[in-house]
Amino acid sequence: MASTDLELPNGYDQVLADLKQRVHEARYRAQRVVNVELIRLYWRIGRTLAEQSRREAWGSRTMARLAADLRNEFPAMKGFSLSNLKYMRQFAETWRDGTAIGQQPVGQLPWGHVIVLMQKLDDQALRDWYAAQALAHGWSRNVLGHHIATDAHARFGAAPTNFDRVLAPAETDLAQQITKDPYVLDFLRVDSDAAERDVEEAMVAQITHTLAELGPGFAFVGRQVHFEVDGDDFFIDLLFFHITQLRYIVIELKAGRFEPSFTGQLGFYVALVDDTLRTAAHAPSVGILLCTDKNEAVVRYALRGTAQPMAISTFTYGGLPDAEKNALPDAERLTSALSPLVARLADE
Repeated sequence: MASTDLELPNGYDQVLADLKQRVHEARYRAQRVVNVELIRLYWRIGRTLAEQSRREAWGSRTMARLAADLRNEFPAMKGFSLSNLKYMRQFAETWRDGTAIGQQPVGQLPWGHVIVLMQKLDDQALRDWYAAQALAHGWSRNVLGHHIATDAHARFGAAPTNFDRVLAPAETDLAQQITKDPYVLDFLRVDSDAAERDVEEAMVAQITHTLAELGPGFAFVGRQVHFEVDGDDFFIDLLFFHITQLRYIVIELKAGRFEPSFTGQLGFYVALVDDTLRTAAHAPSVGILLCTDKNEAVVRYALRGTAQPMAISTFTYGGLPDAEKNALPDAERLTSALSPLVARLADE
C-alpha cells in the first residue's frame, strides 16, 4: 500500500504540524548557539591580533601569511581572508569587553551585521543602538544598512503627535514607537516624467518595501478601503494593522505642505475605523498623515484641535547616493504627479 493511500488516525495532521514546529525551533536555537560561538571566536582572534599588532607591529604581509596558514589548516571554514582578519581585529578593538560579548546584542547578530556596524558607524552608542534594534526586529543586513543610511535613530518615534493628550498613559509610548519622521521612500524607482498612474502603481508594487519602512509589526490591510456612511462613500488611502500592538493604523497621503484641514479628514477616518472594525480586544486606532512638507508650529496647533489620536509626518526620497537621487523625480515633480491623484481620491 502506498503511503498516500494509508488511512491515518485522527489527529495525525496536528501531531505532524507540532513535530515540524519543534524541529524548526530546535534548528533555530542551534543556529543561534553556533552563531554566538562563532562571534566569540572572531572576537578572541581579533583580540590576539590587536595585542600582537601593538607588541610586534604586525603589518599586512604578516597578516596575509596568517590568513593563508589558517585557510590551509581549516580548508572547510570560511572567514579567514585577510580582510576578515582585519575586521576581527577591529571588532575586538571596538567592543573591548569580551566576557560580555555573548550577552550583548552585537554578540548575537550574524557576522555580516557586525561588519556593517563597524563600516558605517563611528559612534559606539549608535553602534549599540542599531545592534539592539537589529536583534529585536530581525533586520536583515540590507535593512540594517538602509536604516543606518537614513538615520533611523533620529527618525524612529519622532513624528509630532497628540498621543499624550488623547490616549491612556499606557498606550502613549507604544503608539509613539510606531511613528517616524520623515519616512524615507527611496525605493520608488520611477522615471522623472512618470504620470500619476505610474507613481500610484509603483507604490502598490513596492508594498513589501513600504512595510519594511513603516517598521516591524505592520500588516497591510488594503488600499482605497471603502466605507459607506448612510449612503455616502469614503475611501481610506492605506489601512494597516499592527499585529504586535493590535491596533488599526490609517495612513493618509497628502502631496504638498501640511494644512490644518487635513487633520479633520484623518480624524474622521480614524473614528470610522474605530467604530466599524475595532473590537474589544484591539487598542485604539491611530492615524498617520504623510505629507511632503510641514510647519511644525502649525502642526502643533492642528493636533491640539483634534480628539482622534494621530501623527503628522513627512515622506522623502532621501537616503540615496547622488547618482541614484538624480534618477528619481525631485520633490516638486513628485508633488505635481501626485496632486491629481490625491484630488481625484478626495472627490470619490
